[in-house]
Amino acid sequence: MSPEGRGIAGGSTFRILHVSTGNVCRSPITERLTRHALSHRLGGPVGGDLIVESAGTWGHEGAPMEANAAAVLEDFGADTTGFTGRELLDEHVIRADLVLTATRDHRAQVISMGHSAGLRTFTLKEFTRLVRAIDPATLPPLDDGMAERARALVRAAAALRGWLLAPSPDADEVYDPYGAPITFFRSIGDEINQALDPVVTALTGVAARR
Repeated sequence: MSPEGRGIAGGSTFRILHVSTGNVCRSPITERLTRHALSHRLGGPVGGDLIVESAGTWGHEGAPMEANAAAVLEDFGADTTGFTGRELLDEHVIRADLVLTATRDHRAQVISMGHSAGLRTFTLKEFTRLVRAIDPATLPPLDDGMAERARALVRAAAALRGWLLAPSPDADEVYDPYGAPITFFRSIGDEINQALDPVVTALTGVAARR
């Protein structure tokens, strides 16, 4: 595998990997909302220097996302097409520059796989909390490339982790809506969208239009 494809080796491509359990509810929503928000901020499709993917610790390999998950994405105007579930593999973790998980248990499972994943694996809400504390002026400008800016953001977040703790054990969790009614799916979608907002702002240097 070339250096450009390996998260632990750096390169011109930056890969974000979203992880949940089945890869049919939370991580598909997070993956597609991330792509949608990046495209919206950047005024066009996300370029090849930034890749957003997802997988599940007990992933339903080849399965479509849940219908309610697709409905939530449609509410946001995000693309639902072409999605197929994946089981989390070593190669996914090796290639990822940033792993964002739905829960602390998922984070622990990713880190237990090795591959020097500890410093680049966070729960989504944990990463959001840390990113909020980072001065964007300390990050490389987007002119240096989004991959460079994104790697600096991950390093800064990792450095803050031991100092900026969660206010409660549940604060870093995104709960599983599998089997729940559409109303609960929509509340989880809103939760994920709110958590992604400061992350995408930090990555792009562009705030969301209100």
